[in-house]
Amino acid sequence: MKDDSVSRMTRLRISAISYLNTAPLMWDFEHGVAGRNFDISYTLPSSCARALEAGTADIGIIPAAAYASIPGLQILPGVAIASRQPVRSILLVSNIPVEEVSTVALDTSSMTSVALTKVLFEKWIGSGRIFTSMPPDLDTMLASSDAALLIGDPALQVDRSRYYTLDLAEEWIRYTGKPFVFAFWAVREKAISGRSADETSHLAGIFQRSRDHGLAPESLNQIAREWSPRLNLSEDDVRSYLTENIYYQLDLACLEGLQLFYRYAAEIGALPSAPEISFLGAANPVTV
Repeated sequence: MKDDSVSRMTRLRISAISYLNTAPLMWDFEHGVAGRNFDISYTLPSSCARALEAGTADIGIIPAAAYASIPGLQILPGVAIASRQPVRSILLVSNIPVEEVSTVALDTSSMTSVALTKVLFEKWIGSGRIFTSMPPDLDTMLASSDAALLIGDPALQVDRSRYYTLDLAEEWIRYTGKPFVFAFWAVREKAISGRSADETSHLAGIFQRSRDHGLAPESLNQIAREWSPRLNLSEDDVRSYLTENIYYQLDLACLEGLQLFYRYAAEIGALPSAPEISFLGAANPVTV
């Protein structure tokens, strides 16, 4: 069925992330009719946020941290890249125990995981570490720092038997009892100004349905076949990552975890104070 309400809109520009964990979210845009109604580009999480901030994209799968620093955004409801257990793709890697770490190289691809790293050290592991931003090359990072933060596909490819590693989602959940939200879809308010409630509701539904179709068993099998050789992971590892480690719902528990993260990050100065969470199509901001 043709998305008539979307086709009547000005063509919106989507900035997406070129990591395995976004493959289910992009299913209909790559395999269905949804992609015909949007201009789509792929980049890194931090660059995706900058595209929204600069106005060169209208919708983006942004790091959760970006919502605290980019004004004029609304969140598309129901969809997230989150975790309710170890996430596997957000790792602190070192050659020494974390308690002995004094310097940390931070992956420049990230915003949220950088803030999460700082929160974990400041709140629970121990403060006083020195942080440096670096491109995500593990050997180079560990040559100049005691530990390295890696995110996304590079983290999935780390041989964890060779290093001390901390899974940052696992640590957050251990200390707080809350899920952790890494990213979600957000839209610039200016890009949808003047749209009717039906149009904005339909827009949100497009992204929710794409997620649902991407998580169907036959879709996951195809994603596993395509991504297994790219990442040198088994197809079973790819499937288990997408179905067990990543949680794609932005539900009440995730919202509670997200707001706690915003509070802690602001308290230690890792992020500015975040605005109230405002969903596309909602009459009022959401508070938990």
